[in-house]
Amino acid sequence: MKRRQFLALTGATVAAAVVGANISRAAPYLGAAGAGAAHPTDAAAFRAARRFADLPFGKIAYVERGSGDAALFLHGAPLNGFQWRGALDRLSPFRRCVAPDFMGLGYSEVPEQQSLRADAQVAMLAALLDTLAISRVDIVASDSGGAVAQLFAVRYPGRVRTMLLTNCDVEPDSPPPKVKPAIEMARAGTLADATAKWLTDKALARSTFGAAVYRDPSRFADETIEYYVTPLVSSPLRRAQYHAFHIALEPNPLAGIEASLKRSTVPVRIVWGASDDIFSQADADYLDHTFPRSQGIRRVPGAKLFFQEEFPDIIAEEAKRLWRIG
Repeated sequence: MKRRQFLALTGATVAAAVVGANISRAAPYLGAAGAGAAHPTDAAAFRAARRFADLPFGKIAYVERGSGDAALFLHGAPLNGFQWRGALDRLSPFRRCVAPDFMGLGYSEVPEQQSLRADAQVAMLAALLDTLAISRVDIVASDSGGAVAQLFAVRYPGRVRTMLLTNCDVEPDSPPPKVKPAIEMARAGTLADATAKWLTDKALARSTFGAAVYRDPSRFADETIEYYVTPLVSSPLRRAQYHAFHIALEPNPLAGIEASLKRSTVPVRIVWGASDDIFSQADADYLDHTFPRSQGIRRVPGAKLFFQEEFPDIIAEEAKRLWRIG
């Protein structure tokens, strides 16, 4: 695959045209609103905080901070719990914040035969919460993690206090068209090799994936790229599971869920990147119209799919409002 032909995207994706040539060296912390945390968590600190829960599904990696009522943070692909570091910095004084890594992504270690479909991820999360003695959670979710959040709320309605959903799958748009090239690369067995190139060419990572999902890709830090990509390509098994995660995005994991969502009693707030071209603005409207207890939509100007990293103050502000804090 030639450099200029490389396509990359995200969370349930990997495919967007290369823009520009060289991107400037990244700042040490990705966060346009980073001033909200006195000591932003970096990759080393997040790695040091990582724990593992031994579950029937495997060893599930997670980071936990804070105390009291629990909040569960669900990341997109090809990311892991590190996506929510800025939110954890700001919200751990108010909640027991738990950020797990999905099976097939991040640092979770699962056996070869383990299903990576969304319904299996739901079951894994329930087992994780049981192990941590957590009965109910406030869910904050992004991208493919948003699909898992919706399924979790349907299967375990009594375990969900609230949901804050950012740009993510919805039943009429799962997976969205721009995710399909990543799924096809996974089926062809080329996705891991393409993603591994980001480790040796950080400018490529920023000019492809970064440009597709961040407002300011120049701030997609080297350490962030390494924290996300390294586990995905660390062994033949992990590469195969990275492919399997994407292949499992079809058929639509949310098919038939709408009727159940319309009966949901969970308060939901929708916070949507207004410049995302992966998940449409109509997807936000769909969630708002479908959930009976929707608290409305906040659209973030200029924000793309993974704006949660760049604007953690917005996530914290909206979460606290939904949780009726302050």
